[in-house]
Amino acid sequence: MSKVARKPVAIPSGVECKLDGQALSLKGSKGSFEYVIHDFVEITEQDNALAFKAKNDDREGWAMAGTMRALTANMVTGVSDGFEKKLQLVGVGYRAKAQGTSLNLTLGFSHPVDHQMPEGISVETPSQTEIIIRGSDKQQVGQVAAEIRAYRPPEPYKGKGVRYVDERIIRKEAKKK
Repeated sequence: MSKVARKPVAIPSGVECKLDGQALSLKGSKGSFEYVIHDFVEITEQDNALAFKAKNDDREGWAMAGTMRALTANMVTGVSDGFEKKLQLVGVGYRAKAQGTSLNLTLGFSHPVDHQMPEGISVETPSQTEIIIRGSDKQQVGQVAAEIRAYRPPEPYKGKGVRYVDERIIRKEAKKK
């Protein structure tokens, strides 16, 4: 039995939850989600919480119940609070500027990099070397942050590049004469 699936997902006030068979729809202040729960999983709503259980008491069913519970918990958090990732630019002349739905980056290339944000994702730059990505979909926020980081990943010798704020770069020693 999945340890994750045993714990029900609490639905906070301000989040509207509709369950129609295997179709789950969540609506909150930060957005809305519609998701079809896998056939191996039985979902029930009881006193402002969603409970997950495997239809057949087998290994695959419980594994899928844990997965569906984790995805649903992320959706509930997304529509109520939202998610954010913070990036930091390290390097001389590395700058970022948010303009509407795009992010302009100067990363030492011969040309500026213009990254368009997908729908549902907002970006802001409190300073020239900080980027904050916000959205209601955890997977999409992480994907956008990874795409921006991939333009200039941090290198191990000087530590220059785009990195997550909490990321620790293991530095290498330079070649000796």
